[in-house]
Amino acid sequence: MAFYKDFTQKKKTRADYLRSDGKWEEEGTRYRKSSSQQDKQRRENDNDRFDDRKRPGKPGARFDAPKGRDFKKDKPFDGPRKSDFKKPAPRGDHFDRPAPRPERFDRPAPKPAPKPEYRPEPERDSFAPENLLSGRNPIREAIKNGRDIEKLLVAKGDLSGTAKEIIAMARENHIPVQMVERSRLDEITPHHQGMLAFASAYRYYDVEDMLEEAKEKGEAPFLVVLDGVTDPMNLGAIIRTAACVGAHGVIVPERRAVGLTPSAVKASAGAIETVKVARVTNLTRTLEMLKKQGIWLYAADMDGEDYRKVSFSGPMALIIGAEGEGVSRLVLEASDFTVSLPMRGGVGSLNASVAAGILMYAAMSGRE
Repeated sequence: MAFYKDFTQKKKTRADYLRSDGKWEEEGTRYRKSSSQQDKQRRENDNDRFDDRKRPGKPGARFDAPKGRDFKKDKPFDGPRKSDFKKPAPRGDHFDRPAPRPERFDRPAPKPAPKPEYRPEPERDSFAPENLLSGRNPIREAIKNGRDIEKLLVAKGDLSGTAKEIIAMARENHIPVQMVERSRLDEITPHHQGMLAFASAYRYYDVEDMLEEAKEKGEAPFLVVLDGVTDPMNLGAIIRTAACVGAHGVIVPERRAVGLTPSAVKASAGAIETVKVARVTNLTRTLEMLKKQGIWLYAADMDGEDYRKVSFSGPMALIIGAEGEGVSRLVLEASDFTVSLPMRGGVGSLNASVAAGILMYAAMSGRE
């Protein structure tokens, strides 16, 4: 039991060490310091090292070490110094490229983007769907049965055997035929077979029917003739005024004039039921026929006589032209009298329906 024997010896005390050699080591003096103690000691050394009061140099300069020395390792400093660096080159020269050009104020302004070309909306006929005849068979049957047709539209280049037959029938019945592009027919309706017709919203009468009505009433004929009026609202308003003054009928030409469209019938406010409307092929020839019947022709013209000085009496026909163009030259030559409305303001003309209303009431006053 030699192993346990060694542990049975009496432990030496401090007095024993002092009696032997006089040295005593406290317990733990040979141990290494902890990491936290080492860090604390390192911070204290750094504070003493960089304290402005414990080293020469400018106060506050933290890195003011002796010139040419590394203050960390205390050895000659062979690296580059701050004085070895030059100031940075201006922008543009640092990378060997030219400086940006100054902005020029004399440069022409960029051209604006071209505006889209203005294309007016294609003209559309103001007819109700029930007045539109599409397809060749419906148009052929309507012409055979004598239905009033305002005009016939035919696509260009589509003149087959059936189309030629319908066009010939339309011209025999004095129906205006107009050749148009197929795209216009497509805008109105996709199902047209290259041909469209517009029926009248109301039936037309003959000029003889108007004269016969005046004879039955025992009155002198009083007619209103429109030359080149293309606005359906004006036509409707004139028909309404004609009914108010007791006119026996309104005469319109087939071409370059408006007919009995739904808009015109609506604007008449029911007067179309009491006033006959006739559509003639040749207006000048119709006027010559009226003159043979003993009817006096009064045409409205800017160079005519003041209507207040004109004596309207007996059988008469009042001729009203378009608002811009007025009465045509041939119609003026066929007329017996020309009358005008005095203008005092800066406007040079009146609306066609307004001028017709004034002259119709003047004629009614003279006839009475």
